[in-house]
Amino acid sequence: STHKHKLDFTKSKEACLSYIQDAMLQQQWKRAAEFMACYVESLEKDFSREPVSPSEIIWRMGSEILCHHPQSSIKEYNSFVEQMKTIGLKRYLKICLEHTFHLLCNGLIDEAYQNLSMAESWRFGEYTVIQDKEKKLIQAYRGLLDYYSWYKQKNILLEHGQDGFEDLSVEQEMHSSFRKAAVNLQEIIKIPGVWDLFVKCYVDLLEFYGDHNEARQVLNEYAYNSKFPANPNAHVYLYQFLKRQGESKKSLISALKILHDIVPSHELMIDFNTMLQKSKKRKKRRLGLEVIFAALDYAGWKENVKAWSCLARQVKQIIISEKHLEWIKQEWNSRKDWWPAFHFSRYLAKKNWQENKNLSYEKAVVAGILLGKDCKYFKHVSHQGCKAQVKRFRMLKRFMNKHNHVCLRISG
Repeated sequence: STHKHKLDFTKSKEACLSYIQDAMLQQQWKRAAEFMACYVESLEKDFSREPVSPSEIIWRMGSEILCHHPQSSIKEYNSFVEQMKTIGLKRYLKICLEHTFHLLCNGLIDEAYQNLSMAESWRFGEYTVIQDKEKKLIQAYRGLLDYYSWYKQKNILLEHGQDGFEDLSVEQEMHSSFRKAAVNLQEIIKIPGVWDLFVKCYVDLLEFYGDHNEARQVLNEYAYNSKFPANPNAHVYLYQFLKRQGESKKSLISALKILHDIVPSHELMIDFNTMLQKSKKRKKRRLGLEVIFAALDYAGWKENVKAWSCLARQVKQIIISEKHLEWIKQEWNSRKDWWPAFHFSRYLAKKNWQENKNLSYEKAVVAGILLGKDCKYFKHVSHQGCKAQVKRFRMLKRFMNKHNHVCLRISG
């Protein structure tokens, strides 16, 4: 019957799609291609009156298969994508964008640029909000390629120097690329969103031509405008710009303070801690201790010698002066239940000593102060250090004996 035929046909299509997905997951690209051919053929024979819109499935899966198939070529991929553009008109701009990425991955920059230019002039039906957003994205990526062209030409001029290079056409082309890139990049970064690469390129253009005020305004807007999503990189870019401009420590600290609140494990926390420790203000030095303790809460910092060195230096200063012991106590109280196993086990003492003597020394300083000289980590590392006749380990042992009464007040 017709009803039974329709049910069987639907089941066979779904089964075929499932086989394609399974083959792709197992990276069996030839098998996936064979099933995809069957799937497309089945759609051509689909006489049902129900609306079928499989173009996105074919586009996405077909693109993935052609990207990985051992016998596929760029020519076949281009032919496939051009067909997809005609049957998926509503997705035309998305397909163009992904086609551009594929061309760029294959080093075909001129073809990618041409593809974006054609997409920019494309129109279909009534102009919608979605089309407008996609068109801006197309323009933005074209701006990136203009930036790439500008960057290459700039390097040619810098390499030869103005005196030894008289080809004015290169310089004119460079300024032309700058203007086109700037126009497209500044448009996209006005829209609330995450535009890291576009912002970096635009700021690079502005800085090269000495427009530092505009660059600062762009970065401030990107970092502090509440309409934009919270983005750690926005504060990183602002901090790096301020540092290049030789801004005051107060400005640098302000930028990194927000970054610390968002991502306390960011690699720039070493810089932040160093600046805070050099401050004459007690409040900032207190914050510095909080910053380095917070960073070492994360597994990615466990073997960071700089971080342990920063913490060791600060807690030693506090122990020697016997001032602000409550700072260490406050940080340690929330960690004493899990830091010993996380950082100061006997296993880690052996491992750190074998792999990195500097790391084991800095950690031993901190372990001795926080847990006392009888803790497993300190005992093992200091014993190995004295056995190897390393002078600084003997000095560390004397330091702990001298200040043991102060350390006991912290460790309890």
